[in-house]
Parts: sequence; C-alpha cells; structure tokens
Amino acid sequence: MERGNPEAQAHPSFGGVLRHQAAIREKLSKIRNKIGVYSAKGGVGKTTVAVNLAFALQRNGYRVGLLDADIDCPNLPMFLGLEGRMQSETLPLKPLEKDGVKVASTAMLVDDAKSPIIWRGPLIAKMLYDFLGSTDWGELDYLIVDLPPGTSDSPLTVMQVANLDGFIIVTTPQRIAGVNSMRAGLMAKRLSAHVFGVVENMSQGGPSPSTEEVSKALGAEIMGRVPADRRMADLSDSGKVPVLELAEMAKVFDDIAGKLPK
Repeated sequence: MERGNPEAQAHPSFGGVLRHQAAIREKLSKIRNKIGVYSAKGGVGKTTVAVNLAFALQRNGYRVGLLDADIDCPNLPMFLGLEGRMQSETLPLKPLEKDGVKVASTAMLVDDAKSPIIWRGPLIAKMLYDFLGSTDWGELDYLIVDLPPGTSDSPLTVMQVANLDGFIIVTTPQRIAGVNSMRAGLMAKRLSAHVFGVVENMSQGGPSPSTEEVSKALGAEIMGRVPADRRMADLSDSGKVPVLELAEMAKVFDDIAGKLPK
C-alpha cells in the first residue's frame, strides 16, 4: 500500500468521493467567496438572512448567486416571488435570476413546489452535488448558501463537498435558539470551517445574553442584529426583498456584508 496517498489507504469507494469533491471544487473555482448561512435550529431566519445578505451584496456592485441547499424543504422561490422553472433536461443546470442575483432551488425543479419532497439521504446528496458541481454559476464574487437546519447529512454534505470559505451563524434572542446555533457553529469548527460571525435575527434592540454566549463560545463577532419588524415577514410573504424596500434594513445588511471577505 502506498504511504501518503489517502486513496491508496482507504476503501476503494473513498477514492471516488475524493475525485468527486475535487471535480466540484474545480467547477466552483470561478466563485471568489462561498458563504454558508447556517443554524442547527429551524425557524431562526436563515433564509431571511441569506436572501437579504445576497441582495445587499448585489446592491453594492458584487456578482452574487444564492443557493437553496435545503433540498427537501425549499423556500427561496417563495421569498423571492420566483415562479419559473430551471431547465433540468440537460446539464449544466441554469439558475434563474432575480434583480441580478442568480438563484437555484429544488422548488424550481419539481412540478409542484408546495408538495412534500420525500427523498432519502442519497437522493438529497445527489441533488446537492448537482447544485454545486453541475450548475452554471459563471463567475461570481459571492455564492450565498442557505443551509438546512440540523447537524446531519445535508449540512454535512455541503460542508465536506463545497469547500465553503466560512459560515454566518444565525440565532435569535431565545435561549433555545442560542444553544442550537452554538451547536451549528461548533460543528462547522470541528470540520475546520471558519465562522465569520453571528447574526441575531428578530432582535429586540438591546444586547441578548444568549447571543453574547454564542459569540463567546465560537470566538466569533456579532456581525449584526436584525430588528424584529413585522414588515420583514409581510414583504417576504409577498415575494419582495426587504433590503430593496426598507432603507433601515438595507443599512443593517450593508453593515453585515461589509464584514465579509472581499
């Protein structure tokens, strides 16, 4: 057995995985920054943060893509008012565009986006591989990846395959959200991923002890606090992007975007 060669020392199937990962990383080589938006807790507003961050970056002159990596519960098209379908008969897949941002989501591939997508892990992983390695993203300054909640198969696949540059961890002032967001950040760090910082969504304005605890545990700054504002939900429900409609929200997400690598 050849020493120093991981493919020679592992099960034969592992070599195929390594080659697959290398091919995907080559496909994504024209993307300067790949940023994951993540929390182990559902309902904290990962998609809200991902969407508004992507459009804040686009407003500031960057070329941006937005990937819905929540394969079996995709929400991005509803947030953006996108009703078109991606062509899926031939590869590469072609993202749709919303106000200059390229968008890809499983909801753009199925016949009825409101029907449940009941897929086992291998099929979800295959779809993630296609979004990462078989989608024509072109040259981008940023690819914002809206990860699914949890710490198992789907987020693990994205972390291992996409070679993300780092993560933004989303939480809320609630203690339970903080505990689960801390788990998400620690998972990312255990996989040697960088955590850029923490964003507190649904903020009540003042410092939150829970969010401060998450920041300290992860050794990451609090990048911003998104105020609790009913208009955010109303705009998202109507397919409009808050940073394009509300000057105060644009300022919040411009500040967060300014803390990302250029």
